[in-house]
Amino acid sequence: MGIKSYIGKRAKPKKGSSENIKVSDYMSRNLITFKPEQTVLEVMNTLIKKKISGGPVVNDNHELVGIISEGDCIKEISNSRYYNHPMEDIKVEDHMIKEVETIDGDMNLFDAAEKFLRDKRRRFPICENGKLVGQISQKDVLKAALELKGNSW
Repeated sequence: MGIKSYIGKRAKPKKGSSENIKVSDYMSRNLITFKPEQTVLEVMNTLIKKKISGGPVVNDNHELVGIISEGDCIKEISNSRYYNHPMEDIKVEDHMIKEVETIDGDMNLFDAAEKFLRDKRRRFPICENGKLVGQISQKDVLKAALELKGNSW
């Protein structure tokens, strides 16, 4: 016989409680984005200069079309060397992740934290009406947790 845990009926969330904290309260809105026609070399320079690990790729209408990360760039460094392709010719659109999962800005932050664990992602973009409006990262969730450390969650 294992340990059984019982959680009683939860009270309705109070205004300002951790139950009401949304992803949009902690997402980054001022994002560094990339264009499909940029080179992977440009992306690598930006990642290093801005000390980020990746970012969303948007078209001219600011619609999300992909994500490119350090790992995608490292893969292209390896391929470039192996196939003797100049890095200046390698375009983002050919090497970005095109199947991007987004989350809703109204999602509860702690549900998003569970999603990070389950899906093993570092970041999730947030779109409204087809346009990129923000991004939530694991670091954003950690910052929120530190701010809320005195509260029950």
